Amino acid sequence: PDRSAEAADRLGAERAFASAEALVEAEDVDVVHLCTPNDLHAPLAEAALRSGKHVVCEKPLAIDGEEAAELTALAEASGLTATVPFVYRYNPVVVEARAQLAAGALGPVRLAHGGYVQDWLSRPDDDSWRVDPLRSGASRSFADIGSHWCDLLEFVTGDRIAALVAQSATVIDERGGRPVSTEDLATMMFRTAAGVLGTMLVSQVSPGRKNHLHLEIACAEASVRFEQERPDTLWVGRRERTEHLWRDPELLSPDAARLALVPAGHPQGYLDCFDAFVADTYAAIAGGRPPGLPRFADGARANRIVDAVVASAARGDWVEVAQ
Repeated sequence: PDRSAEAADRLGAERAFASAEALVEAEDVDVVHLCTPNDLHAPLAEAALRSGKHVVCEKPLAIDGEEAAELTALAEASGLTATVPFVYRYNPVVVEARAQLAAGALGPVRLAHGGYVQDWLSRPDDDSWRVDPLRSGASRSFADIGSHWCDLLEFVTGDRIAALVAQSATVIDERGGRPVSTEDLATMMFRTAAGVLGTMLVSQVSPGRKNHLHLEIACAEASVRFEQERPDTLWVGRRERTEHLWRDPELLSPDAARLALVPAGHPQGYLDCFDAFVADTYAAIAGGRPPGLPRFADGARANRIVDAVVASAARGDWVEVAQ
């Protein structure tokens, strides 16, 4: 409670609550944003929905797919707006890649690959609540950042991962004086429902890599590549030439142009994606239907993929992903 009061004062909030439970049940609260450790997502989201609140819940939506499915059913039955911040969907050049693939401008998809690598847990003295499976769940790096990549792949291509085989490793076996069981890195091969093959990797122990989310999709006529650390351009590769498409509203499709809020050449990136996501969430609460808004069903979808990765890494074989 003391830290909540301090934060409320620093942020200029109207008031602080003694507990998260008190906040989600308050009668004069309309929307609850859940930014807690993972193990609290499901119970607090359920309490908020049952109290008639709209919910924005950080991913993973729940510790496992079954719990996430129950939350999704509750949200859909309630008629409330319930969203998950897969915010990379809100980068204008990502939406442009999606529009070009949907229009057939690049030809049929042949291959997809990429990953998400970081370095913030690359040393034995690096620690976080995320390392604790009781707080984060059975998966750490894949649930935390691999889920973003998988959502981005399926959002851009309109195709879904149907089956996968995964490996994972814990390369630092002790942190903060306690043993570590959650994975530091993972690799995955996959096949989509349309038959497209692909590979990806995630790591939180790669020195020098801060937030290197990268997705490359090879089509028959051209390839496209998005890099989160270079958010203002989309790489487009053709046999005869390559180019970088700038985030310029005059050059983008309508869905992408609506998200390009500053003139081309002025940086727009990660925090702007969060702003756009929250704006679309509140537009949906007001009765609108913004395109591409990631809802609880998308969060539950990510949970199913994570569950399949954990199962495959444990068994050492291919696992079908529930659609």
